[in-house]
Amino acid sequence: MGQKLPKAAAVVMNSYDDLAPEIDNVLKSRFKGLLNYGPKSLISQSPQLPKDDSGCLEWLDTNKPASVIYIAFGTAVTPPPHELEALAQALIETRFPFIWSFRGNIEDFLPKGYNKSSLNGKIVSYAPQVQVLGHAAVGVFLTHAGRHSVLESIAAGVPMICRPFFADNMLNMRTVVAHKEGKEMRDKIVALKNLAQQAVESNGSSTHALNSLVDIVTK
Repeated sequence: MGQKLPKAAAVVMNSYDDLAPEIDNVLKSRFKGLLNYGPKSLISQSPQLPKDDSGCLEWLDTNKPASVIYIAFGTAVTPPPHELEALAQALIETRFPFIWSFRGNIEDFLPKGYNKSSLNGKIVSYAPQVQVLGHAAVGVFLTHAGRHSVLESIAAGVPMICRPFFADNMLNMRTVVAHKEGKEMRDKIVALKNLAQQAVESNGSSTHALNSLVDIVTK
């Protein structure tokens, strides 16, 4: 792929022009046509929403605004056991409400003497991520920094805590400016959300990118 991309007439990314200009400038110097067409979650909104069989949204309705941690590390990688144990211990001690999209048995990683009832949250095998991030109760997203996850969190205006693993995770994390203070994180993510919404408007940069792609494909 690394050999083919520089020869491509166009390289389409799930992104938008104002997200990470420095990184875009590097990519544009290496690719003939870099087209940022995103965030995908703001553009391709299906009329049929994903099923919420685990009742995540109903559970979120019972929580205060911006009070819940949403935890999801994608489908390809699971954090090592010692990290899962540390995260479970932190959730037990802090009692922060959370939704954790987790494939496996979380009780394998809980400290001795604790079970699921010790946790002030909801553990599910699948969560409708775009809808969860868009819920007012979600205050922060603990993520592996996969491309789609980062863009979906920005589109929803939810600040992130990133734990990257491999592939594009590290680069995606660098597109998210890290701040220690909670208010500064929220202010930054709201600014990025506004830029994302502008990008997908009729005269926005992502719309222009789509038109450019159509021109390339139809010539």
